[in-house]
Amino acid sequence: MDTLRALREKYIYRLFRTGIILKGALSATEIFIGIVALFIAPATIGNAIVVASQNELVEEPGNFIAAHALTLAQQFSLTPQVFLAIYLLSRGLIKLALVIALLKNHLWAYPASLVVLGLFMLYQIYQIVLGHSALLIALTLFDIIIMWLIWHEYRLASHHIDPSVIS
Repeated sequence: MDTLRALREKYIYRLFRTGIILKGALSATEIFIGIVALFIAPATIGNAIVVASQNELVEEPGNFIAAHALTLAQQFSLTPQVFLAIYLLSRGLIKLALVIALLKNHLWAYPASLVVLGLFMLYQIYQIVLGHSALLIALTLFDIIIMWLIWHEYRLASHHIDPSVIS
């Protein structure tokens, strides 16, 4: 029975590492988009999204992402651009710092990550209620899984159990 538990813990640990790395990649993407949003004129961003979306919609008329991107681009203005840039930069930087701390197994990062992700999820749920975004729903579900993995690994780390070496 201990062998099964050890295999389960190794599998969960691999999921944790993979999920955290994906979270880091998403955070880096948020930082990049935030920087781009700060330095490129709203009209340029809007026009690029419109062109890309229209091309995609010509090839695949029912493309969900392209249709929503086109709608978003048509509503884009300076004030939302500044808010978007600041929001994405701060969110991305905070999450990337936590991802790095988690990968380095800093004990403080586990509860801090749970609090930060929980707060971001509250805002995401608020946005879902307002807009019913399928992408945001998927991101929130991903965050729930990541939070469970963080909590699970925190329990092990706080008891000084390294799941990567369980045999």
